Order: sequence, then C-alpha cells, then structure tokens
Amino acid sequence: MISEKTAPKKAFTNGQRGVASILKLKGLTLVLMSILLLSSQTTFAHCDSYDGPVIKDAFKALETNNVELVLKWISQNQEGEIKALFENTYKLRNGDKEIYQIVEKHFMETLVRLHRETEGAPYTGLKPAGSASSIIIMADMSIKTQSVDELALKFTAHIEKVVREKYEKVKELSMVKNESLEQGRAYVAAYVDYTHMLEEIHAIIEHSSDGQASHKH
Repeated sequence: MISEKTAPKKAFTNGQRGVASILKLKGLTLVLMSILLLSSQTTFAHCDSYDGPVIKDAFKALETNNVELVLKWISQNQEGEIKALFENTYKLRNGDKEIYQIVEKHFMETLVRLHRETEGAPYTGLKPAGSASSIIIMADMSIKTQSVDELALKFTAHIEKVVREKYEKVKELSMVKNESLEQGRAYVAAYVDYTHMLEEIHAIIEHSSDGQASHKH
C-alpha cells in the first residue's frame, strides 16, 4: 500500500521522466530539422532529379501554361531567361514530338541549373527518378502528409544508432591502443571520427538555437 507521503513523490518522478522524454525527442528532432535546413551538400540534392519538386512543377507549368509555378525556384534576376524559354517551349508543345522533347529537356535543364545557382551548388545534369536519398524522400513525404513525426522518429533512431556504433568502436580500441603503434593509430582515427561527429551535431544545434534566439529579438 502506498502512503500519502510517497504517492506524490512517485507521481512527480513519473512526470519528470515524461518531460525528459519529450525534451529528448524535441532535441533530437531539432538536430534532424537543422541538418535538413542547413545542409547544402550535393549528396542531399533532390531538385535535379525527375521526381524532384522542381521538375514536377515544370511539367505542371507546361501542362497548364502557367510559368508562375516555377518562378519560386529561381531568383528575381533569373526570371527573364526562364519566362522567355518557357514561352518558346510551350509554343512547340503541340508540334513535332521529337523536337518538343529536346526543347522541353533544355527548359528543364536550364531551370534546374539556375535553381542550383541560387543554392550555390554546381549543376551536374538531370538525374533519373529514384536517385534521391532516402532521407529526402522521407522529407518530401512529411510535407505531403503534413506530419514530421515519423521522419523525426526514424531519423533520431538512426542518429542514436550511429553514435552508439562509433562509441563502441572507440571503447574497444581504447583497451588496446597502447599495445602497438598500429592499434594506437586505429584508436586515434576512431576517436577523431567519433568526437568530430559529435562536435558537428552540437554545432548544428547551437547554430539553430542562436537563430531562434535572434528571431525573438
């Protein structure tokens, strides 16, 4: 039987655990969103593939004769080039199919190239559908379903898995690091890999926190 003195204490402890779990999930979700928003690595590129959002909007724009659908992907000073190219492309839509396919592809390539310029990233050609990384596919799905919950859970679980794997490697090598020069160097390489990864995650969190703080002022 629980006494009146111990019952409130237990309830409070459970409450603390619940809050801690929520904060942990929010913290890991912050890492996820920061990586997605701040990373400009070409490995995350999705806008140059045929199933990416830029090309999808381009096809829809040509189907509906509405160039406005693609202008959001480029800067204002690039609009003139795209508008002129779009108009010339649309005029050939109902003409010779082979000629139209060539002109259409040129329009897509130009649009993607200009968009990549706005990202400060190189243009390396259009990629086939299905070439995007799994994290970007999940990111697109989260937007489509209006929910980031599944993405956050999967990604945070992956982050934890990677951290634990790198930690275990360092832990094992730390036990034999002084037995030989080869093992010592293997330990140093694993240690550098482990700590640098944690520093990068921490830097992303701090950067995101600083950005949120600046918006409040």
